[in-house]
Amino acid sequence: MSFCRKSWFQFVCLAVLFSVVAGRTVLAGQAYKANPKTLRSALSRLKAGDTLNLVPGNYTSGMSLSGLRGKPNAWITIQGPASGAPAVFVGRNRRNTINIRSCSYVAFKNLTLDGKGLSGIDGFKARTVSSKSPTHHIWIEGCTIKNHNGSQNTVGISTKTSTWGWIIRRNRVINAGTGLYLGNSDGHQPFVNGLIEYNLVKDPVGYCMQIKYQKNRPKIKGMPEGPCTTIIRHNVFIKDDRRSPSGNRPNLLVGNFPDSGPGSQDRYEIYGNLLVHNPRESLLQVAGGVTIHDNIFVDVAGNAIRVQSNRKHPVKHTSIYNNTIYAARTAVSVGDRASVAEFMGNLVFAKTLTRGKVVKAKSNIFAPVGKASEYVNKPGKKPGQIDLYPLAGKCAVQPLDLSAFKKETEYDLDFNGKSKGTFTTAGAYAGSGKNPGWPLEADNKAAVPAKP
Repeated sequence: MSFCRKSWFQFVCLAVLFSVVAGRTVLAGQAYKANPKTLRSALSRLKAGDTLNLVPGNYTSGMSLSGLRGKPNAWITIQGPASGAPAVFVGRNRRNTINIRSCSYVAFKNLTLDGKGLSGIDGFKARTVSSKSPTHHIWIEGCTIKNHNGSQNTVGISTKTSTWGWIIRRNRVINAGTGLYLGNSDGHQPFVNGLIEYNLVKDPVGYCMQIKYQKNRPKIKGMPEGPCTTIIRHNVFIKDDRRSPSGNRPNLLVGNFPDSGPGSQDRYEIYGNLLVHNPRESLLQVAGGVTIHDNIFVDVAGNAIRVQSNRKHPVKHTSIYNNTIYAARTAVSVGDRASVAEFMGNLVFAKTLTRGKVVKAKSNIFAPVGKASEYVNKPGKKPGQIDLYPLAGKCAVQPLDLSAFKKETEYDLDFNGKSKGTFTTAGAYAGSGKNPGWPLEADNKAAVPAKP
Protein backbone atom coordinates (compact mmCIF):
# COMPACT_ATOMS: atom_id res chain seq x y z
CA MET A 1 0.00 0.00 0.00
CA SER A 2 2.80 2.40 0.87
CA PHE A 3 4.43 1.65 -2.51
CA CYS A 4 1.19 2.47 -4.35
CA ARG A 5 0.85 5.74 -2.47
CA LYS A 6 4.47 6.63 -3.19
CA SER A 7 4.11 5.72 -6.89
CA TRP A 8 0.92 7.78 -7.20
CA PHE A 9 2.58 10.76 -5.50
CA GLN A 10 5.55 10.50 -7.85
CA PHE A 11 3.23 10.29 -10.88
CA VAL A 12 1.30 13.40 -9.84
CA CYS A 13 4.52 15.33 -9.18
CA LEU A 14 5.90 14.38 -12.60
CA ALA A 15 2.65 15.35 -14.31
CA VAL A 16 2.60 18.73 -12.61
CA LEU A 17 6.29 19.27 -13.36
CA PHE A 18 5.76 18.43 -17.05
CA SER A 19 2.87 20.85 -17.40
CA VAL A 20 4.81 23.61 -15.64
CA VAL A 21 7.80 23.03 -17.90
CA ALA A 22 5.44 23.14 -20.90
CA GLY A 23 4.44 26.63 -19.82
CA ARG A 24 1.44 26.27 -17.56
CA THR A 25 -0.35 23.94 -15.19
CA VAL A 26 -3.41 22.53 -16.96
CA LEU A 27 -6.34 21.55 -14.78
CA ALA A 28 -8.35 18.60 -16.10
CA GLY A 29 -12.11 18.42 -15.69
CA GLN A 30 -14.90 15.99 -16.48
CA ALA A 31 -15.65 14.48 -19.90
CA TYR A 32 -19.30 14.27 -21.00
CA LYS A 33 -21.09 12.96 -24.07
CA ALA A 34 -24.21 14.39 -25.68
CA ASN A 35 -26.53 13.81 -28.63
CA PRO A 36 -29.08 16.20 -30.19
CA LYS A 37 -31.66 15.38 -27.50
CA THR A 38 -29.35 15.72 -24.50
CA LEU A 39 -27.24 18.70 -25.67
CA ARG A 40 -29.01 21.38 -23.67
CA SER A 41 -28.84 19.52 -20.37
CA ALA A 42 -25.19 18.59 -20.98
CA LEU A 43 -24.27 22.23 -21.60
CA SER A 44 -25.76 23.24 -18.26
CA ARG A 45 -23.31 20.94 -16.42
CA LEU A 46 -20.09 22.29 -17.94
CA LYS A 47 -17.47 23.85 -15.69
CA ALA A 48 -13.87 24.96 -16.15
CA GLY A 49 -11.72 22.18 -17.62
CA ASP A 50 -14.66 20.05 -18.83
CA THR A 51 -14.98 18.52 -22.30
CA LEU A 52 -18.28 17.83 -24.04
CA ASN A 53 -18.04 15.24 -26.83
CA LEU A 54 -20.89 15.43 -29.34
CA VAL A 55 -21.93 12.29 -31.18
CA PRO A 56 -22.57 12.43 -34.95
CA GLY A 57 -25.99 13.68 -36.01
CA ASN A 58 -28.04 16.75 -36.89
CA TYR A 59 -28.39 19.28 -34.09
CA THR A 60 -31.43 21.25 -35.22
CA SER A 61 -31.97 23.40 -32.13
CA GLY A 62 -28.65 25.25 -32.48
CA MET A 63 -26.50 26.15 -29.51
CA SER A 64 -26.78 29.27 -27.38
CA LEU A 65 -24.16 29.81 -24.68
CA SER A 66 -24.30 32.46 -21.99
CA GLY A 67 -22.05 32.88 -18.98
CA LEU A 68 -19.94 29.80 -19.79
CA ARG A 69 -16.49 30.47 -18.36
CA GLY A 70 -13.40 28.33 -18.32
CA LYS A 71 -10.04 29.44 -17.01
CA PRO A 72 -6.67 30.17 -18.64
CA ASN A 73 -5.43 26.76 -17.53
CA ALA A 74 -8.81 25.00 -17.80
CA TRP A 75 -10.63 25.71 -21.04
CA ILE A 76 -14.10 24.31 -21.62
CA THR A 77 -14.13 22.31 -24.87
CA ILE A 78 -17.18 21.44 -26.97
CA GLN A 79 -16.18 19.16 -29.81
CA GLY A 80 -17.50 16.86 -32.48
CA PRO A 81 -15.84 13.72 -33.86
CA ALA A 82 -12.35 14.29 -35.22
CA SER A 83 -13.11 11.95 -38.15
CA GLY A 84 -16.01 10.09 -39.68
CA ALA A 85 -19.60 11.31 -39.56
CA PRO A 86 -19.81 14.88 -38.19
CA ALA A 87 -21.87 16.66 -35.57
CA VAL A 88 -23.86 19.08 -37.75
CA PHE A 89 -25.55 22.23 -36.44
CA VAL A 90 -28.32 23.04 -38.89
CA GLY A 91 -29.32 26.64 -39.57
CA ARG A 92 -32.69 27.91 -38.37
CA ASN A 93 -34.77 30.88 -39.50
CA ARG A 94 -33.84 34.14 -37.75
CA ARG A 95 -31.48 32.45 -35.29
CA ASN A 96 -27.71 32.34 -35.44
CA THR A 97 -26.40 28.80 -35.55
CA ILE A 98 -24.14 29.15 -32.48
CA ASN A 99 -24.61 32.18 -30.20
CA ILE A 100 -21.91 33.18 -27.71
CA ARG A 101 -22.62 35.66 -24.91
CA SER A 102 -20.53 36.46 -21.84
CA CYS A 103 -18.24 33.48 -22.34
CA SER A 104 -14.48 33.05 -21.95
CA TYR A 105 -11.91 30.29 -22.36
CA VAL A 106 -14.31 28.19 -24.41
CA ALA A 107 -13.14 26.06 -27.36
CA PHE A 108 -15.23 24.71 -30.25
CA LYS A 109 -13.61 21.95 -32.27
CA ASN A 110 -14.56 19.69 -35.18
CA LEU A 111 -18.12 20.98 -35.59
CA THR A 112 -20.02 21.45 -38.86
CA LEU A 113 -22.36 24.41 -39.26
CA ASP A 114 -24.75 24.35 -42.24
CA GLY A 115 -26.63 27.61 -42.76
CA LYS A 116 -28.89 26.12 -45.48
CA GLY A 117 -28.71 29.40 -47.37
CA LEU A 118 -30.98 31.15 -44.89
CA SER A 119 -30.80 34.93 -44.73
CA GLY A 120 -29.85 36.84 -41.60
CA ILE A 121 -28.22 34.03 -39.64
CA ASP A 122 -24.52 33.83 -38.82
CA GLY A 123 -22.50 30.71 -38.03
CA PHE A 124 -20.57 31.57 -34.86
CA LYS A 125 -21.84 34.88 -33.45
CA ALA A 126 -20.38 36.61 -30.39
CA ARG A 127 -22.78 39.27 -29.15
CA THR A 128 -22.71 42.06 -26.59
CA VAL A 129 -24.43 41.68 -23.24
CA SER A 130 -22.54 44.09 -21.00
CA SER A 131 -19.04 45.50 -20.72
CA LYS A 132 -19.07 44.11 -17.19
CA SER A 133 -19.58 40.61 -18.57
CA PRO A 134 -17.35 40.42 -21.67
CA THR A 135 -16.67 37.60 -24.09
CA HIS A 136 -12.99 36.85 -24.70
CA HIS A 137 -10.58 33.95 -25.34
CA ILE A 138 -12.70 31.91 -27.72
CA TRP A 139 -11.05 29.10 -29.70
CA ILE A 140 -12.59 27.81 -32.96
CA GLU A 141 -10.64 25.01 -34.62
CA GLY A 142 -11.24 22.34 -37.23
CA CYS A 143 -14.81 23.44 -37.94
CA THR A 144 -16.61 23.45 -41.30
CA ILE A 145 -18.93 26.42 -41.84
CA LYS A 146 -20.92 26.23 -45.06
CA ASN A 147 -23.92 27.78 -46.78
CA HIS A 148 -24.20 30.81 -44.51
CA ASN A 149 -24.87 32.82 -47.65
CA GLY A 150 -28.47 34.01 -47.49
CA SER A 151 -27.11 37.51 -48.13
CA GLN A 152 -23.77 39.27 -48.33
CA ASN A 153 -24.23 40.23 -44.67
CA THR A 154 -24.60 36.64 -43.52
CA VAL A 155 -21.30 35.71 -41.84
CA GLY A 156 -19.44 32.50 -41.02
CA ILE A 157 -17.70 33.85 -37.88
CA SER A 158 -18.84 37.21 -36.51
CA THR A 159 -18.00 39.25 -33.43
CA LYS A 160 -20.26 42.11 -32.39
CA THR A 161 -18.73 42.68 -28.98
CA SER A 162 -15.45 44.09 -27.69
CA THR A 163 -13.30 40.99 -27.45
CA TRP A 164 -9.74 39.71 -27.35
CA GLY A 165 -7.62 36.58 -27.24
CA TRP A 166 -9.38 34.58 -29.98
CA ILE A 167 -7.82 31.64 -31.79
CA ILE A 168 -9.40 30.82 -35.17
CA ARG A 169 -7.49 27.89 -36.60
CA ARG A 170 -7.76 25.35 -39.42
CA ASN A 171 -11.41 25.95 -40.23
CA ARG A 172 -13.16 25.72 -43.61
CA VAL A 173 -15.59 28.54 -44.40
CA ILE A 174 -17.24 27.73 -47.72
CA ASN A 175 -19.83 29.72 -49.65
CA ALA A 176 -20.62 32.36 -47.03
CA GLY A 177 -21.99 35.84 -47.53
CA THR A 178 -18.89 37.06 -45.67
CA GLY A 179 -16.36 34.59 -44.29
CA LEU A 180 -15.12 36.30 -41.12
CA TYR A 181 -16.29 39.72 -39.90
CA LEU A 182 -14.49 40.71 -36.72
CA GLY A 183 -15.40 43.94 -34.93
CA ASN A 184 -18.39 46.20 -35.38
CA SER A 185 -19.08 48.25 -38.50
CA ASP A 186 -19.10 51.59 -36.64
CA GLY A 187 -15.58 51.19 -35.22
CA HIS A 188 -16.75 50.30 -31.72
CA GLN A 189 -16.47 46.87 -30.09
CA PRO A 190 -12.99 46.06 -31.46
CA PHE A 191 -11.40 42.67 -32.08
CA VAL A 192 -8.00 42.70 -30.33
CA ASN A 193 -4.95 40.43 -30.00
CA GLY A 194 -6.16 37.48 -32.09
CA LEU A 195 -4.51 34.57 -33.89
CA ILE A 196 -6.07 33.56 -37.23
CA GLU A 197 -4.19 30.76 -38.97
CA TYR A 198 -4.47 27.85 -41.41
CA ASN A 199 -8.07 28.59 -42.40
CA LEU A 200 -9.61 28.12 -45.84
CA VAL A 201 -12.18 30.76 -46.80
CA LYS A 202 -13.53 30.04 -50.26
CA ASP A 203 -16.12 31.65 -52.51
CA PRO A 204 -17.76 34.24 -50.27
CA VAL A 205 -20.11 36.84 -51.74
CA GLY A 206 -18.18 39.67 -50.05
CA TYR A 207 -15.04 39.59 -47.93
CA CYS A 208 -13.19 36.40 -47.18
CA MET A 209 -12.25 38.22 -43.97
CA GLN A 210 -12.45 41.70 -42.54
CA ILE A 211 -11.25 43.11 -39.23
CA LYS A 212 -12.98 46.43 -38.72
CA TYR A 213 -11.31 49.74 -38.01
CA GLN A 214 -11.21 50.76 -34.35
CA LYS A 215 -12.18 53.94 -32.55
CA ASN A 216 -11.12 54.57 -28.95
CA ARG A 217 -10.40 51.37 -27.02
CA PRO A 218 -13.18 50.78 -24.44
CA LYS A 219 -12.26 50.36 -20.78
CA ILE A 220 -13.19 46.77 -19.94
CA LYS A 221 -11.63 44.77 -17.15
CA GLY A 222 -9.00 42.46 -18.61
CA MET A 223 -8.99 43.96 -22.09
CA PRO A 224 -5.42 44.64 -23.28
CA GLU A 225 -4.38 48.29 -23.44
CA GLY A 226 -0.69 48.02 -24.26
CA PRO A 227 0.77 47.17 -27.68
CA CYS A 228 -0.78 43.96 -29.02
CA THR A 229 -0.37 42.05 -32.25
CA THR A 230 -3.06 40.24 -34.21
CA ILE A 231 -1.45 37.58 -36.39
CA ILE A 232 -3.01 36.47 -39.69
CA ARG A 233 -0.91 33.65 -41.11
CA HIS A 234 -1.00 30.60 -43.37
CA ASN A 235 -4.60 31.13 -44.49
CA VAL A 236 -6.06 30.60 -47.97
CA PHE A 237 -8.50 33.30 -49.14
CA ILE A 238 -10.14 32.59 -52.52
CA LYS A 239 -12.98 34.46 -54.23
CA ASP A 240 -15.03 33.52 -57.29
CA ASP A 241 -16.60 35.74 -59.97
CA ARG A 242 -19.93 36.44 -58.29
CA ARG A 243 -20.90 40.08 -57.94
CA SER A 244 -21.37 41.54 -54.49
CA PRO A 245 -24.81 43.18 -54.26
CA SER A 246 -23.78 45.29 -51.25
CA GLY A 247 -20.55 46.45 -52.90
CA ASN A 248 -17.37 44.83 -54.13
CA ARG A 249 -14.99 43.68 -51.40
CA PRO A 250 -11.30 42.71 -51.13
CA ASN A 251 -10.39 39.16 -50.15
CA LEU A 252 -8.89 40.48 -46.90
CA LEU A 253 -9.23 43.87 -45.24
CA VAL A 254 -7.82 45.09 -41.94
CA GLY A 255 -8.77 48.54 -40.66
CA ASN A 256 -6.91 51.09 -38.62
CA PHE A 257 -6.25 51.14 -34.89
CA PRO A 258 -7.17 54.05 -32.59
CA ASP A 259 -5.35 57.27 -33.47
CA SER A 260 -4.11 57.71 -29.88
CA GLY A 261 -4.35 56.17 -26.42
CA PRO A 262 -4.81 52.45 -25.65
CA GLY A 263 -4.52 50.33 -28.78
CA SER A 264 -2.85 53.00 -30.88
CA GLN A 265 0.43 51.03 -30.96
CA ASP A 266 -1.18 47.72 -31.93
CA ARG A 267 -0.03 45.91 -35.06
CA TYR A 268 -1.09 43.33 -37.62
CA GLU A 269 1.37 40.75 -38.89
CA ILE A 270 0.13 39.21 -42.14
CA TYR A 271 2.34 36.47 -43.52
CA GLY A 272 2.41 33.06 -45.17
CA ASN A 273 -1.05 33.47 -46.70
CA LEU A 274 -2.31 32.60 -50.19
CA LEU A 275 -4.78 35.10 -51.67
CA VAL A 276 -6.32 34.17 -55.01
CA HIS A 277 -8.60 35.90 -57.53
CA ASN A 278 -10.58 39.06 -57.30
CA PRO A 279 -12.19 40.36 -60.49
CA ARG A 280 -13.24 43.78 -59.15
CA GLU A 281 -11.32 44.66 -55.97
CA SER A 282 -7.93 44.28 -54.28
CA LEU A 283 -6.70 41.02 -52.81
CA LEU A 284 -5.58 42.81 -49.62
CA GLN A 285 -6.48 46.24 -48.28
CA VAL A 286 -4.81 47.71 -45.19
CA ALA A 287 -4.89 50.99 -43.30
CA GLY A 288 -1.47 50.79 -41.70
CA GLY A 289 0.03 49.49 -38.52
CA VAL A 290 0.85 46.34 -40.45
CA THR A 291 3.68 44.18 -41.76
CA ILE A 292 2.99 42.12 -44.90
CA HIS A 293 5.57 39.48 -45.80
CA ASP A 294 6.01 36.07 -47.41
CA ASN A 295 2.51 35.95 -48.84
CA ILE A 296 1.50 34.84 -52.33
CA PHE A 297 -0.97 36.97 -54.30
CA VAL A 298 -2.46 35.54 -57.50
CA ASP A 299 -4.84 36.90 -60.14
CA VAL A 300 -6.43 40.26 -59.47
CA ALA A 301 -7.88 42.71 -61.97
CA GLY A 302 -6.72 45.69 -59.91
CA ASN A 303 -4.32 45.95 -56.98
CA ALA A 304 -2.73 43.04 -55.20
CA ILE A 305 -2.27 45.30 -52.13
CA ARG A 306 -4.07 48.56 -51.46
CA VAL A 307 -2.86 50.88 -48.69
CA GLN A 308 -5.25 53.69 -47.88
CA SER A 309 -6.69 55.70 -45.02
CA ASN A 310 -9.90 54.42 -43.51
CA ARG A 311 -12.57 57.04 -42.75
CA LYS A 312 -10.01 59.87 -42.74
CA HIS A 313 -7.81 58.26 -40.08
CA PRO A 314 -4.05 58.54 -40.71
CA VAL A 315 -2.29 55.51 -42.16
CA LYS A 316 0.39 54.19 -39.82
CA HIS A 317 3.68 52.45 -40.60
CA THR A 318 3.25 49.85 -43.35
CA SER A 319 6.03 47.46 -44.42
CA ILE A 320 5.85 45.05 -47.36
CA TYR A 321 8.65 42.58 -48.04
CA ASN A 322 9.34 39.12 -49.51
CA ASN A 323 5.97 38.63 -51.20
CA THR A 324 5.26 36.96 -54.54
CA ILE A 325 2.67 38.74 -56.69
CA TYR A 326 1.45 37.21 -59.95
CA ALA A 327 -1.05 38.55 -62.49
CA ALA A 328 -2.03 41.92 -61.04
CA ARG A 329 -2.58 45.26 -62.72
CA THR A 330 -0.68 46.98 -59.88
CA ALA A 331 1.33 45.25 -57.18
CA VAL A 332 0.91 47.97 -54.52
CA SER A 333 -1.35 51.02 -54.74
CA VAL A 334 -0.98 53.70 -52.07
CA GLY A 335 -3.68 56.26 -51.38
CA ASP A 336 -3.17 60.03 -51.36
CA ARG A 337 -2.90 60.35 -47.57
CA ALA A 338 -0.84 57.20 -47.11
CA SER A 339 2.67 55.87 -47.63
CA VAL A 340 4.57 52.59 -47.51
CA ALA A 341 7.73 52.75 -45.40
CA GLU A 342 9.48 49.68 -46.87
CA PHE A 343 8.89 47.72 -50.07
CA MET A 344 11.76 45.24 -50.33
CA GLY A 345 12.61 41.86 -51.78
CA ASN A 346 9.30 41.27 -53.55
CA LEU A 347 8.89 39.17 -56.70
CA VAL A 348 6.29 40.86 -58.88
CA PHE A 349 4.70 39.94 -62.21
CA ALA A 350 2.29 42.76 -63.01
CA LYS A 351 1.67 45.72 -65.31
CA THR A 352 2.74 48.27 -62.69
CA LEU A 353 4.98 47.83 -59.66
CA THR A 354 3.73 50.62 -57.37
CA ARG A 355 1.49 53.67 -57.41
CA GLY A 356 1.65 56.36 -54.74
CA LYS A 357 4.25 57.11 -52.10
CA VAL A 358 6.74 54.32 -51.38
CA VAL A 359 9.59 55.60 -49.21
CA LYS A 360 12.07 52.74 -49.44
CA ALA A 361 11.92 50.41 -52.44
CA LYS A 362 14.87 48.05 -52.74
CA SER A 363 15.89 44.66 -54.17
CA ASN A 364 12.56 43.91 -55.85
CA ILE A 365 12.33 41.84 -59.03
CA PHE A 366 9.68 43.18 -61.42
CA ALA A 367 8.71 41.65 -64.75
CA PRO A 368 5.67 41.38 -67.03
CA VAL A 369 3.29 38.50 -66.42
CA GLY A 370 4.35 36.93 -69.73
CA LYS A 371 7.93 36.65 -68.47
CA ALA A 372 7.10 34.78 -65.27
CA SER A 373 8.10 31.39 -66.71
CA GLU A 374 11.68 32.69 -66.82
CA TYR A 375 11.68 33.04 -63.02
CA VAL A 376 9.34 30.42 -61.48
CA ASN A 377 8.50 26.77 -62.12
CA LYS A 378 4.92 26.96 -63.37
CA PRO A 379 3.11 30.29 -63.43
CA GLY A 380 -0.66 30.36 -63.63
CA LYS A 381 -3.84 31.47 -61.93
CA LYS A 382 -5.59 28.28 -60.83
CA PRO A 383 -4.65 26.67 -57.49
CA GLY A 384 -3.66 23.06 -57.94
CA GLN A 385 -2.07 23.81 -61.31
CA ILE A 386 0.58 26.39 -60.43
CA ASP A 387 4.02 26.40 -58.87
CA LEU A 388 5.55 29.80 -58.15
CA TYR A 389 8.72 28.39 -56.58
CA PRO A 390 11.81 30.11 -58.07
CA LEU A 391 13.94 28.57 -60.76
CA ALA A 392 17.57 28.05 -59.83
CA GLY A 393 19.56 31.28 -59.83
CA LYS A 394 16.72 33.45 -61.14
CA CYS A 395 15.45 35.31 -58.07
CA ALA A 396 18.65 36.24 -56.26
CA VAL A 397 19.01 39.79 -54.92
CA GLN A 398 21.43 41.73 -52.76
CA PRO A 399 21.05 40.84 -49.05
CA LEU A 400 18.00 42.49 -47.50
CA ASP A 401 18.37 44.36 -44.24
CA LEU A 402 15.42 43.06 -42.21
CA SER A 403 16.88 43.95 -38.82
CA ALA A 404 13.99 46.34 -38.17
CA PHE A 405 11.64 43.34 -38.03
CA LYS A 406 13.58 41.09 -35.64
CA LYS A 407 10.98 41.46 -32.90
CA GLU A 408 8.21 40.18 -35.16
CA THR A 409 7.07 36.59 -34.96
CA GLU A 410 8.57 34.85 -38.01
CA TYR A 411 10.12 37.58 -40.12
CA ASP A 412 13.00 35.27 -41.07
CA LEU A 413 10.89 32.32 -42.32
CA ASP A 414 9.51 32.00 -45.84
CA PHE A 415 6.10 30.83 -47.10
CA ASN A 416 7.09 27.22 -46.38
CA GLY A 417 8.33 28.03 -42.88
CA LYS A 418 11.93 27.58 -43.99
CA SER A 419 14.79 29.84 -42.92
CA LYS A 420 15.57 32.71 -45.27
CA GLY A 421 19.24 32.28 -44.51
CA THR A 422 21.11 35.40 -45.66
CA PHE A 423 17.97 37.09 -47.09
CA THR A 424 19.16 36.97 -50.68
CA THR A 425 16.03 35.75 -52.53
CA ALA A 426 13.16 37.90 -53.76
CA GLY A 427 9.63 36.67 -53.20
CA ALA A 428 7.82 34.48 -50.70
CA TYR A 429 10.14 31.50 -51.11
CA ALA A 430 13.75 31.45 -49.91
CA GLY A 431 14.89 28.49 -52.01
CA SER A 432 14.99 27.51 -55.67
CA GLY A 433 14.50 24.43 -57.82
CA LYS A 434 11.88 21.93 -56.64
CA ASN A 435 9.37 23.17 -54.10
CA PRO A 436 9.87 21.16 -50.86
CA GLY A 437 6.71 22.54 -49.26
CA TRP A 438 2.95 22.72 -49.64
CA PRO A 439 1.69 22.94 -53.24
CA LEU A 440 -0.60 25.90 -53.87
CA GLU A 441 -4.09 24.40 -53.62
CA ALA A 442 -7.68 25.47 -52.89
CA ASP A 443 -7.48 23.77 -49.52
CA ASN A 444 -6.21 24.34 -46.00
CA LYS A 445 -2.49 24.97 -46.04
CA ALA A 446 -0.36 22.21 -44.60
CA ALA A 447 1.36 23.01 -41.30
CA VAL A 448 4.79 24.59 -41.59
CA PRO A 449 7.57 24.23 -39.00
CA ALA A 450 7.10 26.73 -36.18
CA LYS A 451 9.88 28.62 -34.46
CA PRO A 452 10.40 27.60 -30.83
